[in-house]
Amino acid sequence: MNPEQERLNTNALKEVPLEKWGPYLSERQWATVREDYSANGDAWSYFPHDHARSRVYRWGEDGLGGISDARQNLCFALALWNGKDPILKERLFGLTNSEGNHGEDVKELYYYLDNVPTHAYMKFLYQYPQEAFPYEKLIEENRSRTRKQHEYELLDTGVFDNNRYFDVFVEYAKNNAEDVCIQIEVWNRGDTNATIWVLPTLWFRNRWAYGDLTQKPLIQAQGDGCVRASHEFLEDYFFYFQSAKASLFTENETNIERIFGATNHSPFVKDAFHEAICEGNEELYRLLKNNQQGTKFAPIYELSIEPKSSQKIMLRLSNTENVDPFNHSFSQIFSDRRQETEEFYQRYAPSEKYQSDSQSADKELQGSRTSDLKNIQRQVFAGLLWSKQYYHYDIERWLEGDPNQIAPPDERFLGRNAEWTHLKNQDVMSMSDTWEYPWYAAWDLAFHCLPMAMLDPTFAKNQLILITREWFMSPNGQIPAYEWNFSDVNPPVHAWSALSIYRIEKTLHGKEDLNFLKRIFQKLLINFTWWANREDENGNNIFTGGFLGLDNIGVIDRDNLPLNSHLEQVDATAWMAMYALNMMDIALEIARHDPGFEDVATKFYEHFVLIAESLNKGLWDTEESFFYDLLYTQGGKITPMKVRSIVGLSALFAVSIIDQKKMADLPDFKKRISYIRDYRTKANKFLPSEQMAEDGNILLSLVNRTMLTKLLQVMLDENEFLSVGGIRALSKYYEKNPYSVNVQEVDYSINYMPAESDSGMFGGNSNWRGPVWMPVNYLIIKSLKKYYQFYGDSFKVEFPTGSGKMMNLNEVSGELANRIVGIFQRNEAGDRPVHGAYQEFYKRPDNKDLLLFYEYFDGDTARGVGASHQTGWTAVVAELINEDIWEKETELPLK
Repeated sequence: MNPEQERLNTNALKEVPLEKWGPYLSERQWATVREDYSANGDAWSYFPHDHARSRVYRWGEDGLGGISDARQNLCFALALWNGKDPILKERLFGLTNSEGNHGEDVKELYYYLDNVPTHAYMKFLYQYPQEAFPYEKLIEENRSRTRKQHEYELLDTGVFDNNRYFDVFVEYAKNNAEDVCIQIEVWNRGDTNATIWVLPTLWFRNRWAYGDLTQKPLIQAQGDGCVRASHEFLEDYFFYFQSAKASLFTENETNIERIFGATNHSPFVKDAFHEAICEGNEELYRLLKNNQQGTKFAPIYELSIEPKSSQKIMLRLSNTENVDPFNHSFSQIFSDRRQETEEFYQRYAPSEKYQSDSQSADKELQGSRTSDLKNIQRQVFAGLLWSKQYYHYDIERWLEGDPNQIAPPDERFLGRNAEWTHLKNQDVMSMSDTWEYPWYAAWDLAFHCLPMAMLDPTFAKNQLILITREWFMSPNGQIPAYEWNFSDVNPPVHAWSALSIYRIEKTLHGKEDLNFLKRIFQKLLINFTWWANREDENGNNIFTGGFLGLDNIGVIDRDNLPLNSHLEQVDATAWMAMYALNMMDIALEIARHDPGFEDVATKFYEHFVLIAESLNKGLWDTEESFFYDLLYTQGGKITPMKVRSIVGLSALFAVSIIDQKKMADLPDFKKRISYIRDYRTKANKFLPSEQMAEDGNILLSLVNRTMLTKLLQVMLDENEFLSVGGIRALSKYYEKNPYSVNVQEVDYSINYMPAESDSGMFGGNSNWRGPVWMPVNYLIIKSLKKYYQFYGDSFKVEFPTGSGKMMNLNEVSGELANRIVGIFQRNEAGDRPVHGAYQEFYKRPDNKDLLLFYEYFDGDTARGVGASHQTGWTAVVAELINEDIWEKETELPLK
């Protein structure tokens, strides 16, 4: 067995199946909600980037390519200086919500190159300009641009021209769980000598200021090349470093003089290294150099690097004293972990498939494409694993404040998240993104867990269980949405995610974890009840929910409807139908081993039937053959929102097949659904099912065969939804024909926007009015495969619509998957659609394999848009890359 798999198997047996050391240190803690103690809730302004180097955080830490223990007591990360910047590069810079022409946005070049689930091996790359970092230029230019213009990116500033930059690689290789070898390699990519200062920094998170510790931790010198780190919640650790120009100690304490204008009690403050090095304060430099202890420490390496050359720095963090930390075994540890990583990922990689009569040139091309796909998949997994982050947020304590600290303003008791006083999060979570979204989001997390289940099903299962635990889920049954507003409503995809995780683990790892299904099922029963009671305003099985994670997709802001109105939503209703089906499927799976779940399976079948009837009778437009929301305004007026968007296509997601063979062991369930079918047939009521005569299997779906044909004709039309990169969120039809509607004497309109948003709705940095979004495309791809399992070759559609080329739904599913994967693939010209206008930079020899996994993708060109590192839900592409895996991860064999 591969050593990494052995480590995972050992981890799975732990009470808390989590490695002590990992990439749990976020790239941004500043401007997060949990660090916001303002009266008006403006987190971006309260704790900006300019404060981050000087001001102590309350709830976490951040760093560059760093690691920490699982409770983030002790942290390690890079700090860099090119000799020209006004500050050290300790953390990632980006624009706040008010500074970007499309909202907040990270303005750095960094890449997650490798990682394994136990973090026994990790690799990170940061690209650092040799000229001064253009902080002000990025802010000024983006502020001056309109929402109609593209964002001004770091590559637009010219600081990377002529290869005048450093590639800074940091690698971690564990000798064991408590002994981490660290190697930093800095490449000068330019044509002239260049100097860089590297400060590998070790520090303690400041918990002593808030009364969390009985004594202050300490980092102290232990002689040449070693310091000891002591903390009451950790055993002692020794940090070894090669001979350096100097070693500096300071304290992780706020520079109150710089931030608040008061007098510092000591020169040893959080940003002392910045002042001593970047500002050239020689007196302070001597103080820091002569100091022998503190809570923040860094050796200084001044590297003069020749053109196209590199230099390395070796470090080690261990719980044992080692007289020779950098002997021959140091390099061997890296060699072993790299080899184990290669072996571990081999099982997930796509295989090379050649036709027997292919020419050698074709084989060479195919081999190159397969190698490229392996590289894409590997970096997807790396980004997913690097995004496992420590998350600490105790809302009751956040509202009330800490002892010996200034009391928070009274306004916060009526403000954001004030009703979530039970929420006490202190866990390692799968984050959407470590800069733009350095917090968990409920429906994002459900998608993260699928590719995570391929690698580490134990962690994936525990993530879903975690957000339904009593310190996460509200007592009323609501799952917390995301940090900016836990009370917002995200699509209820967690039952679907749980079932998918169960099937992935069964397919890839040979384990049927029924205990997991039982545990998550019980909690989701509570959540389903919350939905049924809170979001079905009229008790008619038509649901609301507001934006539902789709931000600005509606012609009217669905979170701010006109006065005295309510919206009956297709997507909310479809999500609930899907939820009911998923809960039924989970209950049926458990019932095969525990008959006590048979009754509740019937209950969810009935729920689905009633929801399906309401959706079809109330929200299906028979003239236009599409699902539309209905807006109810004062006086009983009903206005259809006739916009063709992913909202109407969401009805495709709720689909399941009841296996006749399984029903044979569930007589009560079989009897009950037969009765319902017979009754509804005789009463001429809507019946959301079809039965195949030859095998007796039953298809449950929100759409019948005719409706499915109509929806797919529109969805697969390149003038509507089908794009080069997948299915758009809004029909391209509205590019030339904007839709408008008048409600209560106010005109509202919507038009197709393939990339960035042209409004400030939801911060302006998220757009569902045209781009391709990975999660909904993934659901479409999987749903089509399920329809194919039932219909087989008896159901074919044109792909694309109007082409005359007929395909079955399995082939259509595959074609859509290929378009999604194609966003990241290198074509014959060496271009990747994801890189958009920056192909030249990414075609340079050193950059040709570098990838970014964005939040969403341009509906016309497939270039990356939004958060540049949202590998969270974009990571589902890792499964689509290997067709063998995602075809096997199904409940029934394909036709």
